[in-house]
Amino acid sequence: MIIVNLNIRGLGGGTKARYLRPIIGCEEEKIVCLQETKTSELLDARCYTLWGDNKVGWIHNKGDNGSGSLLSLWNTESFSYESHVMGKGFIAISGQHLKSSSRYVVPNVYSPCSLSGKKTLWEDLSNAKSASQDLVWCLCGDFNAVRNRSERKGVKERGVQASELNGFNSYIDSNLLMELPIVGKNFTSFKHDGLTKSRIDRVLVSEDWLWLWPMSKQYVLRREVSDHCAIVVKSVEKDWGPKPFRTIDAWNMERGFIRMVKDN
Repeated sequence: MIIVNLNIRGLGGGTKARYLRPIIGCEEEKIVCLQETKTSELLDARCYTLWGDNKVGWIHNKGDNGSGSLLSLWNTESFSYESHVMGKGFIAISGQHLKSSSRYVVPNVYSPCSLSGKKTLWEDLSNAKSASQDLVWCLCGDFNAVRNRSERKGVKERGVQASELNGFNSYIDSNLLMELPIVGKNFTSFKHDGLTKSRIDRVLVSEDWLWLWPMSKQYVLRREVSDHCAIVVKSVEKDWGPKPFRTIDAWNMERGFIRMVKDN
């Protein structure tokens, strides 16, 4: 199962659709999580354009008249949608991976900036996970939070609150989540000055996910159509075929539209 995540900062016109379509089109078993679509209404035709065909299901959280809006899309031939839970700052879709018959939940997350808003979101996500303990979880999104101070650069010391660090790590630990290894850039969000950057976009999974897709990693792509980088979740063993290992350079050669640059 391949998952693509991006805070797209508005669906915009054709440029962003042209950027997404090759990433979406190269993989069949996929779910795409987009944050900040900045749209309050969506039609099937718009989603078909983004996807490249009509073999797509989708759920849209319009946020506050487009602000904080989210869009989750999936391939209807590989993922059988069952239900979803929607709240302020997230969409959690549940369904079955048809090839493996495994059932899982993929929350698409866009966290508020305020600490109080983050705490509310963490609580809502914790409650949703408690209600579906038998399902595998993979959370993707812009969490607007870091796990340690090194994940923010160009921000003064007082700009990284200990209460945020502790609260976010406590949420992860209490829900028995783990973060997938990261490949590519160390940071996922960049300000225009190029000096202020942070790692606020990430992928968190339950342990069961790694039983299904061992060697899963989150590949951070080059920033192109947003001030955030897209992330692709893949398992080297399961999603890249029978060979147990392929280098990132080999993947870049095979997927020429994806360019990954190491950046600290």
